[in-house]
Amino acid sequence: MPAKVNPDLCTACGTCVDECPVGAIELNDVAVVNEDVCTECGTCVDVCPNDAITIE
Repeated sequence: MPAKVNPDLCTACGTCVDECPVGAIELNDVAVVNEDVCTECGTCVDVCPNDAITIE
């Protein structure tokens, strides 16, 4: 499954956007993952300072 963002924990800091190797994340009020582009690599999970992103 693609990465999921918990909007209660996301502060829209942009770290995941900067680090995503395939450009699957953009910022609105919170980070939003494009599920069609996400490769489930886990980079966003590793770099999120708020533990707001998970991959199941």
